[in-house]
Amino acid sequence: MALRVAVRPGGCSGFSYEMFFDSDVAGDDQTLDFSGVKVIVDPSSAQLLTGATLDYKDGLQQAGFSIDNPNATRTCGCGQSFS
Repeated sequence: MALRVAVRPGGCSGFSYEMFFDSDVAGDDQTLDFSGVKVIVDPSSAQLLTGATLDYKDGLQQAGFSIDNPNATRTCGCGQSFS
C-alpha cells in the first residue's frame, strides 16, 4: 500500500491534486520512500510535480496534506487546483 499523488485535469484553475492510498503500482510509476512512507506518482503527474514538496500539517488552523508546487503559476482560493 502506498500514497499515490496525482495531478488531474479539472478544478477551477485547470489542474487539481489527487491523493489516495493505492496498492496498484504500474511499471512506469515513480516510487519514492520518505522515512518508511511509500509514495507513487505516474509519469504525466511527475512532470507537473517536479520540484514540489508534500507536507502534512496537523494544527487548529490547518490539518492534512499540502503541496507547494513551484510549477503552479496560478492557484485557486481553496488551494486545491492550479495552472
